[in-house]
Amino acid sequence: MALSQRLEFRQSQSLVMTPQLMQAIKLLQLSNLDLSAFVEEELERNPLLERPSDSAEPPVPGEPAGEAQFGEATGPADEGAQGAGEGLEPAPDDWMSGDLGTRTEIEQTLDTGLENVFSEEPAEAAARNAQEAAPSVYTEWGGGASTDESYNLEAFVAAELTLADHLAEQLSVAFTSTAQRMIGQYLIDLVDEAGYLPPDLGQAADRLGTSQEEVEAVLAVIQKFDPPGICARSLSECLAIQLRELDRYDPAMQALVEHLDLLAKRDIGALRRVCGVDDEDIKDMIGEIRHLDPKPGLKFGSLRLQTVVPDVYVRPGPDGGWHVELNSDTLPRVLVNQTYYAELSKTIRKDGDKSYFTDCLQNATWLVRALDQRARTILKVATEIVRQQDGFFTHGVAHLRPLNLKAVADAIQMHESTVSRVTANKYMATNRGTFELKYFFTASIASADGGEAHSAEAVRHHIKQLIDAEDPSTILSDDTIVERLRASGIDIARRTVAKYREAMRIPSSVQRRRDKQGALGNLLPTASADRSRNTEPA
Repeated sequence: MALSQRLEFRQSQSLVMTPQLMQAIKLLQLSNLDLSAFVEEELERNPLLERPSDSAEPPVPGEPAGEAQFGEATGPADEGAQGAGEGLEPAPDDWMSGDLGTRTEIEQTLDTGLENVFSEEPAEAAARNAQEAAPSVYTEWGGGASTDESYNLEAFVAAELTLADHLAEQLSVAFTSTAQRMIGQYLIDLVDEAGYLPPDLGQAADRLGTSQEEVEAVLAVIQKFDPPGICARSLSECLAIQLRELDRYDPAMQALVEHLDLLAKRDIGALRRVCGVDDEDIKDMIGEIRHLDPKPGLKFGSLRLQTVVPDVYVRPGPDGGWHVELNSDTLPRVLVNQTYYAELSKTIRKDGDKSYFTDCLQNATWLVRALDQRARTILKVATEIVRQQDGFFTHGVAHLRPLNLKAVADAIQMHESTVSRVTANKYMATNRGTFELKYFFTASIASADGGEAHSAEAVRHHIKQLIDAEDPSTILSDDTIVERLRASGIDIARRTVAKYREAMRIPSSVQRRRDKQGALGNLLPTASADRSRNTEPA
């Protein structure tokens, strides 16, 4: 076969992932907090981006208010501000108008006594008298408070004491040797927020270049620090430390602490035999255990929890439907300063500077469009979810329908990956609480009678209702729950029931029977005492 060269034209379509397109895809899956952080970085990086309030300059006192910038309409509040700016003539009924007088007269008007709270130095009093003597429309007073713009009340708030700082303070007092302090600080750095150390400290001696006995000796001293039970390696050790502090760690209590698994199972009979005590003693010992703190480190500063801010609000509409709207507080607002770019284009002569600002303009314009497209896509997806799950909003979790990404994507004519990115890290505030958008996408469980399929979340809710309503004398097993669900038209396997039950942290039927029998047993002595009190002879 002879080889030859030739020219050939071919036309084809392909998707090119430009940086702008990748940025738009990235914005879709960001939460509102991550999006705000991303926009802040772009505002610092791009000189042509600005907030809507950045260019709004406050009116200068003594000058008439100018025209609203960015084409903003002047409302009633602007008209009032403009009227107050002309001639600076305040209203007659304003207590800050006219001759303000001295500070004492102002205090009498407000019926306050600031001189009883704040004291003045002679220099401050002289400065105040000079200020009162000078004719001025604006008078500053505040009982000696600073008028500096950098004045911040949060600077006077005490810092939150962390567990590591609290232990480090005790470490500096407990040890005088530098080597022991280094070992102790190393162990303190390993303590989690609950106050526990890792179960295995075998590598601590190797990393610190010391012996295991020295590490254990330092650990024994640290475990006597405040709060009691700190730096334990297990729950049993934590409770044992607290019991030693209370001088209650006798052999019977030691056996109880070493067999906490029996206490968790509420196997009181086996626990009583292990401890070698009677019913009354084991009840008192369990009461003492319940008064201990299983997580002593949580008394100190821990991680702050961020409140979920919904991205979408769903409210009942006047026509019986549902009104879906975006949360405007979570949408960052940015503007492209075209005027600044036009002025720069007239003065810039270097090609490198021109290309830089051209790229800045292109990126800024694309970011504004991407933010707008992101908001529209979220609203479109949320509206379709509300339409598909209208039974949930009207009647509750039991009427949640099976839904997948493909059904929503086909309805709004988008790709499944786009819907998946939109529903990630987004929350919806409804009349039944705040839910993540992915909550409404549940698997489908077939119906026993061949009817409409059931949502997995609705089935879980049904299982929880059956268990909550069960009689203490007749605990429902997983097989019994399967039979009752099939009687309700839900075709489900026993292993699926067990999986849903464990996901909801509901114990097995054996454990629930022990728990409820133990709860009834705690009430029996009181009932028998009442009966004996009623049968006593007069």
